[in-house]
Amino acid sequence: MQALDWIVLLATIGGIVAYGSWKGKQTKHSLQGFLLADRELPWYHILLSVMATQASAITFLSVPGQAYHDGMRFVQFYLGLPIAMIILSVTFIPHYFSLKVYTAYEFLENRFDAKTRVLTSLLFLIPRALSTGVTIAAPSIILSTLLGWDLTWTNAMTAAIVTAYCMLGGSKAISYTQMLQMAVVLVGMVFVGVYIVAQLPDEIGVKESLQIAGKMGKVNLIDWKFDLNNRYNIWSGIIGGFFLQLSYFGTDQSQVGRYLSGVSAGEIKKGLLMNGFLKIPMQFFILLVGILVFTYYQFNAPPTFFNKNTEAVWATVPGHQAIDQEKGAIFEAKKSAILQKDYSRLNDLNKQAAATQEKAVALLKTANPETEAQDTNYIFLHYIINQLPIGIVGFLIAMILLSSMGSMASAFGSLTSTSMVDIYERFIAPDRGNQHYWWISKLITLGWGVLCLVVATFAVNMGSLIEVVNILGSWFYGTILGIFLCAFYLPKTTGTQVFIAALIAEAFVIYAWKVEWMAFLWLNVLGCLLVMAIAFILSLISGPKQTSKTSPE
Repeated sequence: MQALDWIVLLATIGGIVAYGSWKGKQTKHSLQGFLLADRELPWYHILLSVMATQASAITFLSVPGQAYHDGMRFVQFYLGLPIAMIILSVTFIPHYFSLKVYTAYEFLENRFDAKTRVLTSLLFLIPRALSTGVTIAAPSIILSTLLGWDLTWTNAMTAAIVTAYCMLGGSKAISYTQMLQMAVVLVGMVFVGVYIVAQLPDEIGVKESLQIAGKMGKVNLIDWKFDLNNRYNIWSGIIGGFFLQLSYFGTDQSQVGRYLSGVSAGEIKKGLLMNGFLKIPMQFFILLVGILVFTYYQFNAPPTFFNKNTEAVWATVPGHQAIDQEKGAIFEAKKSAILQKDYSRLNDLNKQAAATQEKAVALLKTANPETEAQDTNYIFLHYIINQLPIGIVGFLIAMILLSSMGSMASAFGSLTSTSMVDIYERFIAPDRGNQHYWWISKLITLGWGVLCLVVATFAVNMGSLIEVVNILGSWFYGTILGIFLCAFYLPKTTGTQVFIAALIAEAFVIYAWKVEWMAFLWLNVLGCLLVMAIAFILSLISGPKQTSKTSPE
């Protein structure tokens, strides 16, 4: 990056963080102030905050690369989101708001018992800590690629900055910062989309780009075939995605904590419903940018590997010149076929290009087995660094880093609030003062920062980071959702019955993933239905043993 890029980068990030920190100082030094921003945020804060929490740097790094490699079918992942937001607004929000809970899991002790609350908290903390580690890895990739730094040390620096930010700030600081982050992110993505189109040949616009990508199998928006082993089709999106999104927004404290800071139940519902209907168009646009990047590299020769560190290693591999020449010849033939609209020949050349890339990966792995060959997460970054004008590069890097900071801040906040409210305050040190809990919350945040850093160290070689995060969530979210749905819709079930059902269901879900019975989205359905079915059967066998403190309406 040039000096102007660094100035823009530092000014953008510094200005937004300073503004959020200033707003955060207006919060009371209490547990409610630190965790829930004194419960005074309007609906648009909730909307932008939940969107920013979900749309981390992984979204803006990995999703365009996902589209480049796999097309636009990933958008089907979000088809169940609007339905989930409606169910959430009708069922979950009235209970949470009326009870004035700090976390979603407090409700479970009111409905069931303490052990069910603790189990569900742990089922949340495990995947959230893992996925937060992956979230840390995403901006570290940016900085290590830009500056040539060691990725382990870059992870450590990123984790330290965000952990410090979370310890010093609170929920209000996070919310106000996320509002500006989303504005920067959306402006940045629109600019990139327009700029790519301007760089294409005169006769190629958005329509022609989609046509070219479509002929090469990338504009695969809807797949109607029902297949449990297909990760992305309309059925896995609507059904599996619904269960995942309902669990994520309804039971994941990183999101629940965002909207529990709302001033009223009506404001919370409005923010969530708007999120349900705006998220799909936003995700579609990010995928579209990935398709435009794909089209750009049909007219401008792409590198063999988009990760510049891998490309540097590739240049030292004996025999790489022959493969590079073969790739170059195929690229020129593809470019000619596209301009001549010879799509039959283009399909054959596309298969040849894929086969040549596989040969390159095999040769690289033979010569250097430790070198990372998966470059999905580097494609969009490569384009930003090498093709955008000076100054704009800094702005786009700031956009990605800011989105990551917002998502990590929410994640650390949720890990802290769950550990503090559901475990520390409830079982370890009850009836202590607000100042005590306020300071302990900061120390807990530090502890989670260290643990997530360890996860981040191992996350960078896992493939597409956006898929990794969703797979990790799918191991646990179905079981958690099943526990909550038992609380709402199975009034005769008891804490012990649900506790046993959750343990059995979770073990079965992990086994189902291990033996590859189904694509990961369906694990959410499996876990949820197993918990409800087993708990229901146990209630029929033994009957209710307790009276719930808070019966579902």
